Amino acid sequence: MKVTLRKRNQGGKTSLYLDYYHKGKRKTEYLKLYLDPTAKTKEQKEVNKKTLQVAETIRAQRQIEIQNGVYGFRDNEKLKGSFTNYIELLTEKRKDSTGNYGNWDSMLKHLKAYIPWDITFAEVNREFVQGFKEFLDKEVKTKGNQSLSQNSKYSYFNKLRAALKQAVKDGIIPTNPAEGIDGFKQGEPQREFLTLEELQAAVKAECEIPQMKTAFIFSCLTGLRWSDINKLLWSEVQHSNEMGYYIRFRQKKTKGAETLPISAQAFGLLGERQDKDERVFKGLKYSAWHNLKLQQWMMKAGISKTITFHCARHTYATLQLSAGTDIYTVSKLLGHRELRTTQIYAKVIDAKKKEAANKIHLDL
Repeated sequence: MKVTLRKRNQGGKTSLYLDYYHKGKRKTEYLKLYLDPTAKTKEQKEVNKKTLQVAETIRAQRQIEIQNGVYGFRDNEKLKGSFTNYIELLTEKRKDSTGNYGNWDSMLKHLKAYIPWDITFAEVNREFVQGFKEFLDKEVKTKGNQSLSQNSKYSYFNKLRAALKQAVKDGIIPTNPAEGIDGFKQGEPQREFLTLEELQAAVKAECEIPQMKTAFIFSCLTGLRWSDINKLLWSEVQHSNEMGYYIRFRQKKTKGAETLPISAQAFGLLGERQDKDERVFKGLKYSAWHNLKLQQWMMKAGISKTITFHCARHTYATLQLSAGTDIYTVSKLLGHRELRTTQIYAKVIDAKKKEAANKIHLDL
C-alpha cells in the first residue's frame, strides 16, 4: 500500500490529508493541518514549510506502520479473530489456580459489561483500553452498590494488559495498545491472620473437614500456598541429617524452584509416608462451600475474623516476624521475589506493637 500526502482547498485554507489505496479500497485521513495559500511574507512561507514537514513526517510514519501491519488496512487474518474468546481461553487456562482464576473471571465479566458484543482484535486499540480503565474506575459497582476497591481495579486492569501482552507474544497483534497507559496504583492490601493464641484455639476446635483443617495448620507452620499444598507429592518431602525435614518443589504461582525447611511438627501432620508419586493431601478441594466450612471451624474456635485458606500463609509470616525472625529470612521462606512484598507483614507487626503500647494507660 502506498500512502500519499494530498492537498484540498477548504474555506480559504489548504487542508492536508493522507490518501491510502489498497486492493481497490481507498481511505483518507485528514491531519488537521493547514497551509495558507495566500502566504507572501517570509514568515508566512516558513510556517507553511514547517507544516508540510510535519505532514510529511506523519505520512512517512504511517507508511512504516502499514509495513509493520499496525495501521489502516490489515491483512492479518488473526486480527479478525474474537478478542473476547481469546480472553475466555486465557481465563480457562488458569482454572487450576483458584485465586488467579477468580480475578481473570471477574475481569472477563466486567469486559463483557463494558462491550456486550463480540469484538475482534482489530477493534482493540488505545481508546478501547483507556475506556475500559475508566469503566472500572467510574462505572462498575459491586453487589453492594459500591465502587470497586483500589486493588480490584488494579488487578482487573492488569489482567487486561497481561492478555494484550500475551497476544503480542502469540503473534496476533503487532503492538500492545496498552503500552503507555498508566495502570491503577495498588492499594495497601489487608493481611488477615491468626495470632498464636487464635491458632492454638483453632487446633483444638473441631472441623467438619479434617483434611482441610490439617492442610490449613500445615500452611500456618510452613507458609505454603493452597495451590502448592494441593499439588504436593511425597517425593518432594525430603529429609537429611544436615537440613532435617524440608520440601523441594516448584511454586505454582511464580514457577520458582524452592527448598523450604519445615519443622518436625509440620512433618508430623502429614501422616504415614506413601508412594513418591502420590499426593500428600488427597481430595483437597477449594470452593465457596469449603470456605464456609473453614469459617465455621474458626467460629467454633471463637474467632470472629473473616478467614480464608490464604490467611494461613499470612499467619506464618506474621508469627515468624513476631518471633524475631529477620525480614530477609522470612522473605526467602515465603519464596517472595522482592523484599517489599514481605515488608507488608512488617507493617502489620509494627501496627500491632503500637496498639499494644497504647493499651497501658494510667490516670495521672
